[in-house]
Amino acid sequence: MTNQSTNPIHSQAYEEAATYITSRTSIKPEVGLILGSGLGVLGDHLTDVTSIAYEQIPHFPVSTVEGHAGELLIGRLNGRPVVLMRGRFHMYEGYGPELTSFPVRVMRELGVSKLVVTNAAGGINTGYEPGDLMLISDHINLTGRNPLVGPNEARFGDRFPDMSEAYSRKLRALAHDTAKENGFALREGVYIGVLGPSYETPAEIRMMRILGADAVGMSTVAEVVAARHCRIEVLGISCISNMASGILDQPLSHAEVIETTERVKSRFLKLVSEVVPKL
Repeated sequence: MTNQSTNPIHSQAYEEAATYITSRTSIKPEVGLILGSGLGVLGDHLTDVTSIAYEQIPHFPVSTVEGHAGELLIGRLNGRPVVLMRGRFHMYEGYGPELTSFPVRVMRELGVSKLVVTNAAGGINTGYEPGDLMLISDHINLTGRNPLVGPNEARFGDRFPDMSEAYSRKLRALAHDTAKENGFALREGVYIGVLGPSYETPAEIRMMRILGADAVGMSTVAEVVAARHCRIEVLGISCISNMASGILDQPLSHAEVIETTERVKSRFLKLVSEVVPKL
């Protein structure tokens, strides 16, 4: 297990970030959205939008990854007040888990009670194909890090939060129904989170399959742990952007990730924009 220092974020930092955001908009968001590589296009479908660059928000990190715009949007998605992260933070960028999950606690300060978290992931399950959308039923944390290490923020949640239903069954059922209404089906499986930034070796993928993982990625787990600590219900969606190392006889690239998410964006947009008002 990787060592990590105690959480360096002062509890006032969450309030200060939230106070700044509320000073810029009259909308009180109920649902939070964190969008992965190539999926930020959903932000173009908000109305009554206020856009805030991450660097303007007190204590916010800055996203450095291609495909992550680096802005917070507050607006309405099909009438539902939302706060949307166009781009997220990753531990492989050098941020600790307490910083990658910092926006989740800020969302809680803003009044968010539901979180939709999306990512681009490599398919481990050999029955999957690039372009599939997978609801996350559970995750395995192989990053060796946890955002709750350090003094407990008791105002957010318990010292030892329950993770037996990290991803809400009720919200997954809503997503399945929404997809069915629109004529397509969703996969459902286990997401395994790794530190990155290098892609996994074929041997690591074989190990992950034995562990029961269906898809692998370099994000999401810290955000979800923080959300459940805050008692926020979570819906997780992975876009299977490529097959993981060793499954196909071809190298992996981030360009392929962006290309696949572009190809499936119409289904992704339909799913999320229609499910959010039901949450």
